[in-house]
Amino acid sequence: MSLSPLTKSNDIRYDGLALRQRAECQGYLFFSALIDPAPILEIRRDIVSILQQVGWIDADTDPLQALTSHQPCVSGNPEFSRVYDMIQRLESFHSLAHYPSLFNIVEILLQANVLLQPSNIARVIFPCNLEQTTPPHQDYVHIQGSPNVWTAWIPLGDCPQQLGGLSVLVGSHHLGILPVSKSLGAGGLRTNIETSNLEWASSPFNCGDVLFFHSHTVHQGLSNLSGNQLRLSVDYRYQKASDPIMNRLLGPHQGRLKWEEVYADWESDRYQYYWQKFSLQLLPKQVWPIEAETIEEN
Repeated sequence: MSLSPLTKSNDIRYDGLALRQRAECQGYLFFSALIDPAPILEIRRDIVSILQQVGWIDADTDPLQALTSHQPCVSGNPEFSRVYDMIQRLESFHSLAHYPSLFNIVEILLQANVLLQPSNIARVIFPCNLEQTTPPHQDYVHIQGSPNVWTAWIPLGDCPQQLGGLSVLVGSHHLGILPVSKSLGAGGLRTNIETSNLEWASSPFNCGDVLFFHSHTVHQGLSNLSGNQLRLSVDYRYQKASDPIMNRLLGPHQGRLKWEEVYADWESDRYQYYWQKFSLQLLPKQVWPIEAETIEEN
């Protein structure tokens, strides 16, 4: 698959009209150095500490390299679930989603009071586990509620091409909701893309870079070909507070924990239960039409 480079939008960061026009045209916005690396590296250290504790990172190696010889472990595996719930309890992981520059971009796009969907996602991608690479998909199929949702994808550290990263199908948000089929990888569903002249785009990411994309934009993970390094990233999703939201997205991601468990060891209550200040319109999860199967949130 050939990839075009992502278009940087730093030059129009403070031009609201230009940002909205580019987002409407491309279905994504890419910014270099949008976030100070310090809070990103804090999350990375916290996650790496957990991964060292459970043996996913090799002993006697630089922990921030996240080198691993552990067998690949993926979502749905009981071991993965146990470790993932440890990550979900991290205050640093949830706090970064409130970073001012993230909200600034989404407020420009939505022109309304912004709700950060509480169900924040962390990704731990093992190397050379190619069949489990996240397939092409649209977030709306998984999150439902309002289609006008923007995801911020943030690598937790530098993400050169060998680690894979993320790619977007430029302009694919104009295609509407596309059919899906079952697949391995995060979310368990693959968007069936008809032959088109649309181009895939990606770039190497540096720590502090952020990629925003619309819930209808087709995107996919790229294979981690590093051979021995874990790829760590986070997904945060934002919408208008006045738009409907699927009720399951008000809980911690994957639904095993309660917020009381997540917050138990936090030092601050600043970002706890923040969504309760809004009068939210809650919608139930709908069964998506695919071979009589229901789906899980991405």
